[in-house]
Amino acid sequence: MDKKNALRAGALAAGTTLMMLMMSSPALALTRDDGDDPAQKLSVIETLGLYVAAPIGLFALIAGLVWVLDGSTDREPRRKPGGRGQGKMQGPDQVRAS
Repeated sequence: MDKKNALRAGALAAGTTLMMLMMSSPALALTRDDGDDPAQKLSVIETLGLYVAAPIGLFALIAGLVWVLDGSTDREPRRKPGGRGQGKMQGPDQVRAS
């Protein structure tokens, strides 16, 4: 039963993909439409700057602002209740049970 379902799903996916490929017309992409005004092509440096360097720079800027403007002062990890070191008093104020 499992093999039959897998075969059916594969056939459906292959049929859908084939229909999508047949219905799209990549040859018509070369035909210009009315009002079509393509921009100048970007160079490799411009493309890398726009799609690689700019997102990394924005991420670094936002991360830096969050890090600098973070107002929290609690940087130490919190201890779990009942964990090691809980309930022990140290120092001269230590209370001794008698």
